Amino acid sequence: MAEHTKSSITIEAAPADVMGVIADFARYPEWTGEVKEAEVLSTDAEGRAEQVRLVLDAGAIKDDHTLAYTWTGGDEVSWTLVKSQMLRSLDGSYHLAPAGGGERTEVTYRLTVDVKIPMLGMIKRKAEKVIIDRALAGLKKRVESAPGGGAGSAGAAETPTV
Repeated sequence: MAEHTKSSITIEAAPADVMGVIADFARYPEWTGEVKEAEVLSTDAEGRAEQVRLVLDAGAIKDDHTLAYTWTGGDEVSWTLVKSQMLRSLDGSYHLAPAGGGERTEVTYRLTVDVKIPMLGMIKRKAEKVIIDRALAGLKKRVESAPGGGAGSAGAAETPTV
């Protein structure tokens, strides 16, 4: 990824619980705000999403796009754009690192977006920052508000962004 925007947040839950929420695409419309529909189109041998179709409504940007996901162990997932109506490229990743004895997780989100319409670089970076900050805040709220609340409570049944 050439120029990207990156931000991090600490979530009061184990990395596996956080990744469980990220990997549960069917529930994205419940907590992301911008994602109105999510459909897993294909999965890998471990049952993880390989391609996902997302219908996005972020005010000025409405799009129906497909992303290809690559899973690296249990602590990283990255994606690239397969097809879109409004985007030329969309590359991102979540990287999870245990913090505070493993019951807290440092989540780092990287994102690079290129839209088909002309846009100044600094405006693009600002839009990426808004997307990242909203996604991280939504992820934190979703994981930490799982039944039982807090660390270790967001199981796979509760199980991400752009």
